[in-house]
Amino acid sequence: METKSYTKSYDLPENTWDEMFKDSETVREAYKTVMDYLDLESTEELNKKEELSKVLFMSQGITFTVYNSGEGIEKIFPFDIIPRIITSDEWCFIEKGIKQRVIALNLFLKDVYSDQFIIKDGIVPIDVIYSCPHFLREMVNVKVPHDIYIHIAGIDLIRDNDGTYYILEDNVRTPSGVSYMLENREITKRLFPDLLPQCKVRSVIEYPNVLYNNLLSLAPHDVADPTIVLLSPGSFNSAYFEHTTLARLMGIELVEGPDLIVEDHKVYMKTTAGLQQVDVIYRRVDDDYLDPLAFNPTSLLGVAGLMNAYRKGNVTIVNAVGNGVADDKAVYVYVPDMIKYYLNEEPLLKNVPTYQLGNAQERAYVFDNISRMVVKQTNGSGGYGMLMGHASTEEEIEAYKLEILKDPRQFIAQPTISLSSAPCYMQGKLQPRRVDFRPFALCGPNGIDIIPGGLTRVALKEGSLVVNSSQGGGSKDTWVLSK
Repeated sequence: METKSYTKSYDLPENTWDEMFKDSETVREAYKTVMDYLDLESTEELNKKEELSKVLFMSQGITFTVYNSGEGIEKIFPFDIIPRIITSDEWCFIEKGIKQRVIALNLFLKDVYSDQFIIKDGIVPIDVIYSCPHFLREMVNVKVPHDIYIHIAGIDLIRDNDGTYYILEDNVRTPSGVSYMLENREITKRLFPDLLPQCKVRSVIEYPNVLYNNLLSLAPHDVADPTIVLLSPGSFNSAYFEHTTLARLMGIELVEGPDLIVEDHKVYMKTTAGLQQVDVIYRRVDDDYLDPLAFNPTSLLGVAGLMNAYRKGNVTIVNAVGNGVADDKAVYVYVPDMIKYYLNEEPLLKNVPTYQLGNAQERAYVFDNISRMVVKQTNGSGGYGMLMGHASTEEEIEAYKLEILKDPRQFIAQPTISLSSAPCYMQGKLQPRRVDFRPFALCGPNGIDIIPGGLTRVALKEGSLVVNSSQGGGSKDTWVLSK
């Protein structure tokens, strides 16, 4: 079988940082072992590996759900067999930057739901906080165990054309994607069993164990054997595969709203042996649906009376209720100021420059330069509801402007960042596709653990900058190298 050099067919995008190639002829040091391996493999062999990855994803039921016109369509999550590699030095910097950011965001949540010093000192405008739909007055002066609001954070990073890492957004409500990180690694072990140890790739399999131990430590009472459950909206949720995976790996019960009941301000799980008190709820249900007595009265996903049990300190909810005010995209603008304010430190990881469209002057600038902007809803997710100025028609832009003017505060704009590219194996050759990166931080009473890896998402459509799975994106295994 004939082998070939895959570098020769690689067409580097202009003005873009490529993760594997310095230029069309030079492979970065971290990727040399991988590239040498690939060059010894025939197209036929790599095609077999690609096909095997699809079979493994199908057999494992690794799926996500796309919502289109109100209908949920379940799809296999696309996976690219070429890993994305992060050096030990890069990881050290990323890890420090994320820890710094998560500590500041946690202090902000504690402050904004109690003394509000950051508002009184004029660091964050009061109207930005009180106009945030996820600032919940029900959480004011609620004491949370160990003062930890953010137990799990997924922080999205991108790289600009000079290789600089930027924080794209913070996810501190119910961040998803970690199951794909775990499954990507398991499948990569099947595809390249010898390559991972050769490259000294750090492990990610500790994630469920670290999370489980953190959940145990968060139990509100001094009980010998706390009961932990994962509360899911159910099988129609886009991340249900993740819910089942994490519950299985941690050995905890997967429950839905009707499986729980509140009596005497305590939460119980219904079992065949009777009611069993629940101490910690790892919830994957959004705030608005958690308790129909406190929030959306039509919700069938939550548990009536849960917030009263939470306020009484009889159950811990992970992540804390009300965290959405910290990852609102209008509040994102102020995170560097939070770091300086609470920690007296300069931010290690920069924000992407961001314009708040509730500000008339900034809105006018964005409207004048909208073809070079990405415009987002401040509480949007999944890539829905965005305007990619460079890829939109005049009619689409004008219609979007009208939507902005209805409620400008609910929109932000950012300059179009090129995103770094990484090689993907497509049609028998390596092709560049844009990527981002979501590492996961786990916060407990003993500190913050950031698992050495994460979810690298890939914009599989040629020329696309949108990596979301709901918009046609896929993922890669992420290798963090040890020294």
